[in-house]
Amino acid sequence: MTTQHYPNTRFTPENSAILLVDHQTGLLLGVKDLDQDMVRRNAATLARTAKMFNLPVILTTSAEDGPNGPLIPQITNELPDVKIIQRTGEIDAFDYPEFADAVEATGRKNLIIAGISTDVCLTFAALSAVARGYNVHALIDASGTWNDAAQATSIARMSAAGVTMNSTVGITAELQRDWKNPTGEQLAGLYADLAIPFYQTLIALRS
Repeated sequence: MTTQHYPNTRFTPENSAILLVDHQTGLLLGVKDLDQDMVRRNAATLARTAKMFNLPVILTTSAEDGPNGPLIPQITNELPDVKIIQRTGEIDAFDYPEFADAVEATGRKNLIIAGISTDVCLTFAALSAVARGYNVHALIDASGTWNDAAQATSIARMSAAGVTMNSTVGITAELQRDWKNPTGEQLAGLYADLAIPFYQTLIALRS
């Protein structure tokens, strides 16, 4: 059995960027496939991860002045200085030139993408990214959609196109790679604060 695929596409802080697509207050209210609070916490985890590992992060919204609403505060509070690319109607974020150019300008070929909804904002961006030659991890637990069927069909569609499914903890652990690396203590604290709340108990037991 070959073992080459994983090392060749390993996501690291030096080769990866995070794209958060349409995590907007109005859209989040319609998420039914996952717990909404978990989606908020995982989105915030990704925002803080970008700071921790010094990753480029791109934020975008669609119809922000309408019913979709602004970006959720769990993201903007973590990344107050990051420009939000406000698309003017393009459903696929990559169809908006400013977004596509911003992704290219990062110089990173490995993209970590989450979005609301999973079947539209995440899926379209992930498929377009793969078509443009990027390696993509789609974070299902930092995204959300209207029902379980929509999530399942999205996963199938993205997987068939070569997108790798992942979780928030899965990708952050891959970026960390070794707990002895300088960000190890920070990541453990991030898990306890947001991504894995029960981890706080484990930390307390070791104190």
